[in-house]
Amino acid sequence: MTRQDLHPPHPESRPVSLRILVSAGERLLQDTLARWGYEVAVALDGHEALHHLRQKNPPKLAILNWEMEKLRGPEVCQFLREGGIEPYIYIILLTNESRKDELLEALDYGADDYLVKPFDGYELRAKLIVAKRILDLQDRLICMREDLRAQATHDGLTGLWNRQACMDALACELERAKREKKPLGLIMADLDHFKQVNDDYGHLVGDAVLREVAARLKGAARSYDTVGRCGGEEFLILIPGCDGATVLNRAEEIRASVCNKIIPMPEGNIQVTLSMGATASSATAQEDSISILKAADAALYRAKSRGRDRIELAK
Repeated sequence: MTRQDLHPPHPESRPVSLRILVSAGERLLQDTLARWGYEVAVALDGHEALHHLRQKNPPKLAILNWEMEKLRGPEVCQFLREGGIEPYIYIILLTNESRKDELLEALDYGADDYLVKPFDGYELRAKLIVAKRILDLQDRLICMREDLRAQATHDGLTGLWNRQACMDALACELERAKREKKPLGLIMADLDHFKQVNDDYGHLVGDAVLREVAARLKGAARSYDTVGRCGGEEFLILIPGCDGATVLNRAEEIRASVCNKIIPMPEGNIQVTLSMGATASSATAQEDSISILKAADAALYRAKSRGRDRIELAK
């Protein structure tokens, strides 16, 4: 059998977007994979292979020798699977005829497949096709999971955190504030007379206004603040590290970013105003989520009753 027989051309005409980790010393395998369009990384020993596969953006597929210095191939599989690394890394072990009786051990350790040396190019190509199919399926499943997670935690209209996610974030931030002995600022904001916008322009325009307000709120917040939509035209903003005076200043900055510019629409320019209730947890007191929300809600109610388009700080 010739070298060409061992390494048939890859069936795909376009480059293959897959990075493969290969054990050092397998020069023929490296050349074949490179010729087929794969990006090849090389591990000098088992420790280096494990390091490659544990890094932030690891190769999705590894073809490793059974016997390697420092760590054997099955041991690399075992350590990798124990770490629960995601996305999943597909591992093929290179072995010889004398090790076929040990293959069940390798599969128990977490290997996905094996290839007997000297390997046949068509068999290698078939195994790579199967591996890529499984990895592509995994990518689709991860995307679906992330889409479902986003739907469960984000508001469908504005893309902000939804009410439940805001409540979860509030509980976490309060715990953090208590540990670090720092205050936590909270703002509840409500669009004034929003029903009139829907009545005058229709709900599609009202939805567009909500999206624009949400974008302005998020743009005015810091990267580590939490901005969410609690429902209807009401929004919640968590501002870690802010006492009462600071959260009042931040509320005014945020209100100005939303209200100082009109919202242009094909149906006409729309001016919105916000009423806000602001509060802050003490750096030493033990407020809970319910009490701090009630304080902000009471302040928001005062802002509404005192003429709207204003900010009230909780007493």
